[in-house]
Amino acid sequence: MYRVALVGCGRIANRHAELLSDNHIDGAELVGVCDPISSKSKHIGAKFCVPYFNDAESMIDATNPDILVVLTESGNHARDVISLAKYKRHIIVEKPMSLRIEDANNMIKACEDNYIRLFIVKQNRFNRPIIQLRKALEQGRFGKLVLGTIRVRWCRTQSYYDESDWRGTWRMDGGVLTNQASHHLDMLTWMMGDVSKLYAISSTQLVDIEVEDTAVVSLKFTNGALGVIEATTAARPIDQEGSISIMGENGLVEIGGFAMNEIKTWQFTKSSSEDKDIVNLYSTNPPDVYGFGHKAYYQHVIQCLQDKSPTLVDGYEGRKTVQLLNAIYESIDTNNEIRNVYNTYNSKIGNG
Repeated sequence: MYRVALVGCGRIANRHAELLSDNHIDGAELVGVCDPISSKSKHIGAKFCVPYFNDAESMIDATNPDILVVLTESGNHARDVISLAKYKRHIIVEKPMSLRIEDANNMIKACEDNYIRLFIVKQNRFNRPIIQLRKALEQGRFGKLVLGTIRVRWCRTQSYYDESDWRGTWRMDGGVLTNQASHHLDMLTWMMGDVSKLYAISSTQLVDIEVEDTAVVSLKFTNGALGVIEATTAARPIDQEGSISIMGENGLVEIGGFAMNEIKTWQFTKSSSEDKDIVNLYSTNPPDVYGFGHKAYYQHVIQCLQDKSPTLVDGYEGRKTVQLLNAIYESIDTNNEIRNVYNTYNSKIGNG
């Protein structure tokens, strides 16, 4: 049984605590939570009947966890992972892994130097429809890839950003691309491959924040296919969709719903015996934008630790999204096409 402790008790902590309590995850149990704001740690700790602390060192000393889950502000992920690595406990960190490429590199090094595993939360890779889409790609059913598109049409009002002073800032958060669409960017490149060049524009439409609430990005992948990213938190009055579409010479698949959990289109020029059942079996829409993937993600982590097998998203894989985000923001800032996509260090994200 792996003992798991949460570092940070903000909005997403409740989701992690729910899964780690009451034996929802085979082989894992929640043993403690911490947050420098005592009211937050007390709330989560009391709700899930585990000890709560104001700092990670006290929690580690008292609960002796095997795994630390970093759920702090996006801009503090690197600081916290690097400082926690010395305790030699495996680390899970929520998305985005970091805001700056330099920080992602330092996080990877800190964990490698201390011989611990670093896992990046990308739970949508474990959505059941996404698993089927990935399987179809690996089987070559699409043939030549033509176009990949993601759409994030969610609702975040001013009250969401006003809850915490770090939200909607360049230094600590980023906008819809970094926060809400981070998983979708990962999904697009996981399906379509690396990006060779991109051009992006953005705007802040309906809220008072430093960063964007709406953005559009056009991309070209190294395999020659094109891509489009459409992301906004200005959908009103409620969340509309989080979707991905993949088009190839031999097929088209669209997975929609709130969190890429519902098959909308599944068509191939050469049908298989499973195609009729796939839409019916893998079209369940989740109750909220978090989807169903976190449970499967945690089971994957536990299995990797038990078997000493590779993880689907380690630090190197998680860094790709950070690199892509930095290139997108540089394109927005300079109004230029970016060709050196994975080595862009001039973005203001994470710097302010």
